[in-house]
Amino acid sequence: MLHLLREHTAHFSLRDPMNLVALAGSESAIGRIVVSDPEVRPIPGDSIALTTLLDDQGVADLFSDLVPHYLMRTGISGAQPKLLVPVIAEGPGLPHSSPAEFIVKSAGTQYPGLAVNEFICMSIARAAGIPVPDFHLSSDHQRFVIRRFDRTSGGDPLGFEEMAVLLDRNASEKYTGDYRQLAKAVEVFCAPQERLRSLAQLFDIVALSCMLGNGDAHLKNFGVLYSHPTAHDATLSPAYDLLCTTCYLPNDAMALTLMGSRDFFLARADMAEFGERHCAVPDATDRLFDLAGIAADVLDEHRSLAETVPQLVPEIGRGIQLFADTYGHDRRRVAP
Repeated sequence: MLHLLREHTAHFSLRDPMNLVALAGSESAIGRIVVSDPEVRPIPGDSIALTTLLDDQGVADLFSDLVPHYLMRTGISGAQPKLLVPVIAEGPGLPHSSPAEFIVKSAGTQYPGLAVNEFICMSIARAAGIPVPDFHLSSDHQRFVIRRFDRTSGGDPLGFEEMAVLLDRNASEKYTGDYRQLAKAVEVFCAPQERLRSLAQLFDIVALSCMLGNGDAHLKNFGVLYSHPTAHDATLSPAYDLLCTTCYLPNDAMALTLMGSRDFFLARADMAEFGERHCAVPDATDRLFDLAGIAADVLDEHRSLAETVPQLVPEIGRGIQLFADTYGHDRRRVAP
């Protein structure tokens, strides 16, 4: 996306990278931070109906068609191609409302079925009671569409800080650290009334990442959300960017260490201790078994869809069974 931005702004004579940030992040910047430059005028984008984003486009590439309209108002990072699009939720079963911004992710060609992959994994998180933004999968399975969570229902910005920033790491260090450090950061930065809930949520996300084979749960995929710096209401942000990466990279490992190891197999064995000692989850063993059952039910519900992604069902199923065998004792087998 940065390459595309540079191509589209070559004739603007932007002096330095901050001009580019001002162009892409003036009106739709992440969190409460706004970058402006009197010489750089933001380029607005017209709202589009959510039903249009979700329709089957046949052989057309809707994402490529959206790029010229929304690229230069999209100041969000990440390896996967994505755009910030103002959306009107209208159509059958979708009441008309004021525009809300959604992140539109392209399935791309490098990782087949990526949009379906994220939809399945996020559906498991939602079924497990983990806070997630509103999200959708397009009818042609080519786009994953998720509502940005750093805005109130009225469109006002909320503060958002990635764990990489809170732990004083730059983007190149996002795979550096241990999940225990994230638990400590939650204790330090989250409001007292939000601390236990946020720790339990962190435990659930880390456990699911291990179960789903998600090797991309790095420091930039966790953060805290708050209404105002003086409000003392910071809480762990909703879950996002949950994927099964091992279906593409069989030898992938945890993005961060857990108890000193990145190995998915070893992390599974240490997960209950992580929950009880570092996330204040007293019934971590029972919760892990419950998560395995929930994941199995969701995977079974979306089996025909999941089977369109090579190796997705066997990879997630294997993780589910390992957790069920470890924490289920002599209870029923749950893997699909």
